[in-house]
Formats: sequence, C-alpha cells, structure tokens
Amino acid sequence: MRDLLPQLLDWWRADERVAVATVVRTFRSAPREPGAAMAVGPGGEVIGSVSGGCVEGAVYDLCLEVAETGRPVLARYGVSDESAFEVGLTCGGTIEVFVAPLSRTAWPDFESFAGQVLGTGPALPDGGPPASGVCVATVIATDAGADGGADGGADADGAAGPLGRRITVADAGRSGDEPGSGRVPSDPARTSPSHGPNPWAAADHPAAQHPAADPLLAAVAADAVGQIAVGASAVREYGPLGERTGTGTRVFLQVFAPRPRLLVFGAIDFAAAMARAGRLLGYRVTVCDARPIFATSARFPEADDVVVDWPHRYLAAEIEAGRVTEHDAVCVLTHDPKFDVPLLRTALTELPTGTYVGAMGSRRAHAEREARLIEDGVPPEALARLRSPIGLDLGARTPDETAVSIAAEMIAARSGASARPLRETDGPIHS
Repeated sequence: MRDLLPQLLDWWRADERVAVATVVRTFRSAPREPGAAMAVGPGGEVIGSVSGGCVEGAVYDLCLEVAETGRPVLARYGVSDESAFEVGLTCGGTIEVFVAPLSRTAWPDFESFAGQVLGTGPALPDGGPPASGVCVATVIATDAGADGGADGGADADGAAGPLGRRITVADAGRSGDEPGSGRVPSDPARTSPSHGPNPWAAADHPAAQHPAADPLLAAVAADAVGQIAVGASAVREYGPLGERTGTGTRVFLQVFAPRPRLLVFGAIDFAAAMARAGRLLGYRVTVCDARPIFATSARFPEADDVVVDWPHRYLAAEIEAGRVTEHDAVCVLTHDPKFDVPLLRTALTELPTGTYVGAMGSRRAHAEREARLIEDGVPPEALARLRSPIGLDLGARTPDETAVSIAAEMIAARSGASARPLRETDGPIHS
C-alpha cells in the first residue's frame, strides 16, 4: 500500500470518494502478501494490485460498490473448478480482501498517517519525531458478520458502525490521542472518558460501557506494538473486553515498517546500477565514497542519498546512531584495500547478524582481502558472514546484469531460499 499513498493522498485532499482493497490474509500459494492493496479512484481508474491479475476484475466491481455505498466488505477468493478463471486464484491459493471507503470522513487523520509512512512529516499531533514504525489496526469483521449486520457498516461517508473503524499506533505504541482521530494514547491504560467510548463498539457493546478502561483498545494497541517490533502484519481476534479468544471482533494489524536501507560503497558504474536495483526492490539507497568528484547526485540520480565521506567512518557513525538494522544491506564495490579493509572490519564486527554484507572482486582479490582482514583481527565467525565474491552465478557481465545478480542474492539471503531454479524445487512458490 505504501506505493499507493501519494495518489490516495491527492484523492483524500480533494475529498473524492474512493475505495481501497487490502489483502488481509492469505492461504497456501497466494500471489501477494497481506498488506498488498488496490484502489479504485473517483473516475474508475485503478492503482495497485491484490493478486497479480487473478481476481482484480471481481475486486474492482466490489470497490465500485463500496465507494458508492460506503459500507466496508470482507471477501474471500479461492480456486474453484467452475470459477477459477473468472473470480478465483488459478495458483490454487486463497486470499481474504477487505474493501473500505476512503474519504475525509471515513479516515480523518489519513494525511497524518500517510506523512508518517512516507517520511514527509510527523504524524503525531504533538509534533514528535517520525515513528520507527506504524501499525494501522482495522476492524474487518464482527460478531454480526463480515458486513457488520444492520449496524456494522457505514453510510456513504463511512461515518457509522464499527466495521472499518481503525486506530493508528506508532513508535512502539507512542501515538496521538486527538479526540475523534481514531488514535490510541501511548499508554492505553490512561484512556479517559474524554476520548469517548470504544470507537469500534456499537452502543450496546460491553466495551462501550467502560470507556475509562477501554480494554479492547488496550489489547489491540499492545498487539500492534508487538507487530511493529517484528515488522509483520497479522489478523487478531478479540472478545468484547479485549480477550484474545479467537472469536468476536477480527482486527487486521497492518504494519508499515521503515524502508530497509541499501548502503553502496564505491561511486563507480556498478554502484549506479545497484542504486537502480535497490530502488526497484524498495530500499532507501545511499551511495558513499570519499572522493567528491565521483560521489555526486548527478552521477547517481536513483540514490536517495549521496554521501562524501570515508566509508568506514560513515558506516561506524550510522551504526552508532542506530540507523542500520538487520533488515538492511551493505554492498562494498570499492576494489581498494585502503577503503575495503577498514570498512569490512567495521561491517563484519559491528553490524547486526542478519545484515547482508557483500564485497565485489575476483576470487584472487577476495583471497587477498580475506588475508588482510584476518591480519587485522577479524575473527573467523565474523569473516564467515561476508558474501564475496558478491552475487549469484548468473554469468553477469554488465553493471546492470551484475546488479541483478547481487539483488537476487540479497533476496535469497533475506528469505532463506535456496536460490535454485524453481523447476528443481518442490512446495509452494509463494511461501
């Protein structure tokens, strides 16, 4: 959904009525992960995808209906002998898609949320720093059924009923508590009657009678914090007072983690190709080199940041500031021992264990570099994590082909996949 936010924000600011379909759960070999989204705009235009084409037609029709009625809908699409090519998933998987209206009334603080996720401004009314992660918790089903029953839906502005109601939790639970914004305070236990009754509850819902305790909101906020920590979206179900019973109110906890970083060291032509590949994969790309004549934005227009600094010094500062995590990747393309050795010593001994670290060079260059690192005191267990020569064996020759080779290895390292041809493997393709 992140890629859709700029266009959705334009429609929201214009107070247009649109509908957004979001994958909330998948089963077996589904083509898209939870959080994948598709939206239908005011003129019937489509952005995004929920299935790579399998059920887009059916979801499009449902979006038109939801945009018109304002009533959210939870739909399930799976394979069937008669309808697989019409409204099913031919891959054999099953997905649940939640379709909800988007408007100023349906999501009053959408601009604030979008700014937080896109990094264009603080999302919180108190003007605090941007969050390290954001979780949007949305009610996708209730005891009354997926359509909310007589009171579960909404009018054309999305103004009534618990279905589709949402809260936003940011910075490990630190979020605004602006009345009516649908946010949860950083300490859910301090919710007071001034915040109103549980925003998801019908008037006769038990939680609505206990706004001071607000146990359902407290349970959802706590689980949202947990999902931010692991960086994964999930569906949870709660009883009327927040009991994690697996029945009652079903909530989709959609996590928007910061973009992972790709740190490319060495301002060469391969770095430009790597910046393009990294951007395509959703990384925030930084190119760093100590030579100002080469490290320029004009040479690396695809990079988010171009830094002139000694590589090892820049990386050490980023690590100390906590700006490099296990989800990030480091590619050393410098081919120069005076840059490579101190940089790799820092990367291999100070970065989190899961961080991808690769270095370009021939097998001879790798052997010489490895000997220098050992001489420099890098322990064998740290040296073992170095991916060098960098990339998979694709027969790459050009900078762009080499970037594909490196990107493929990064994906395989992140997922734990074998990197073998799919025809040689068994099991689900989309695991």
